[in-house]
Amino acid sequence: MFAVLKTGGKQYKVQAGDVLRVEKLDAVAGEKIQFNDVLMVGTTIGVPFVKGAAVQAEVIDQIKGEKTIHYVKRRRKHSSQRTKGHRQHLTLVRVTEVLEKGADKSGVKAAVGTVAARRAAHEAPGAAKPAEKAEKPKRAAKAAAAQE
Repeated sequence: MFAVLKTGGKQYKVQAGDVLRVEKLDAVAGEKIQFNDVLMVGTTIGVPFVKGAAVQAEVIDQIKGEKTIHYVKRRRKHSSQRTKGHRQHLTLVRVTEVLEKGADKSGVKAAVGTVAARRAAHEAPGAAKPAEKAEKPKRAAKAAAAQE
């Protein structure tokens, strides 16, 4: 059975045993993750997602993609040019199972990107909030000396 899942702004058609290179996820090698944004499973089409469906995968490694080179040359007679290289961070995963139902009861960690993980940690109820503007140490020492 195959499924179409969405992660990192892209869609992938997968089945058990497939190896994928997806946008970087917040997971370490050897960890089991679950993609909950499933658009289609077999002949069931979601509106927009299929309820209770998921794709479970195992993280193989965190890798970098091929280098892309961005070259810009500006006006003639002005030797202005710039070259920039970039290697995208990717996560290598192996699909282990396609679940048509019961994904919410599986207990496997949901696959989230690094940006989503940072945002969730930042907005968590127990997260440390920025302290009030503290006085400078010299100013505090002078104020304490003045009170004595």
